[in-house]
Amino acid sequence: MDTLTLSQTDTRRLEKLANEAGRAPNEVLKHVLRDGFEATEHAIKVVKARMQSVKRVSHDDAMQELDNLIERHVRNEKQAA
Repeated sequence: MDTLTLSQTDTRRLEKLANEAGRAPNEVLKHVLRDGFEATEHAIKVVKARMQSVKRVSHDDAMQELDNLIERHVRNEKQAA
């Protein structure tokens, strides 16, 4: 089995994200691996802002926002390739 090794910078970034999300680093890592650091940071920021504002969104709006986030991520991956 291959082992994943993060740089010190990425490890600190992951730990900071986990702390902001109130989760363990290994729980956040799966999202970082799937979506990348920037998308995960953005998602955590959006969720925290919503929680603080007590703003509720409908399921349809949440799904549309998720679709938009995925499309941006795919575009960024294609541009990076």
